[in-house]
Amino acid sequence: MTHRILFATSNPHKVEEVVAVLELVGVEVISLANLASEFPEPEETGETFAENARIKAVAYAAMCGMHALADDSGLSVDALGGAPGVQSARYAGVGTTRAERDAANNAKLLAALTGVPEGQRSARFVCAMCLAAPDGSILAEAEGTFEGAIGFAPRGSNGFGYDPLLELPGEGRTSAELSPQEKNARSHRGAATRAMADSLRGLTANPDRVASQ
Repeated sequence: MTHRILFATSNPHKVEEVVAVLELVGVEVISLANLASEFPEPEETGETFAENARIKAVAYAAMCGMHALADDSGLSVDALGGAPGVQSARYAGVGTTRAERDAANNAKLLAALTGVPEGQRSARFVCAMCLAAPDGSILAEAEGTFEGAIGFAPRGSNGFGYDPLLELPGEGRTSAELSPQEKNARSHRGAATRAMADSLRGLTANPDRVASQ
């Protein structure tokens, strides 16, 4: 029996990463782009990635009337006290397309780290996930991290966001220079999704908690 959940995002890169993992446990994933209607985006007022993931999962599950998986993810840079953090996607505050926003965010980050030497540029991607039911109950939560350091210039054409800036320890590559398969196996979202998949294995076996679509 196939089970369907809504992954509450319109980001095709995120959808690809999550589908690659969850389809292995018999879960069909649809995104906001697959819905016939548009729904208002809930305001992300949380101070942590986990709080924002809960806000989105609960809101979309209620609005769409189906189980909803949401993630909140971003970059935490030690030299910046954890910034950009939950503001990662809106760090620069400019750009009308995802590519424009990504470029502006990367430029702002590099400017903020001007003068910070190699060895003091440690950072990590963080991803928090939450699965909610239409009645507002939270069924599962998971989190993953992806450690690295911020380089001095973007490199690589894979991925999105800050991927071209996160250099991997001892490899001489950025996250954007990994293949999609390598990134899924090692990334923060991959780690969180695998943990969520473990929870879903149990949940999908219980028809009272996860409804078959």
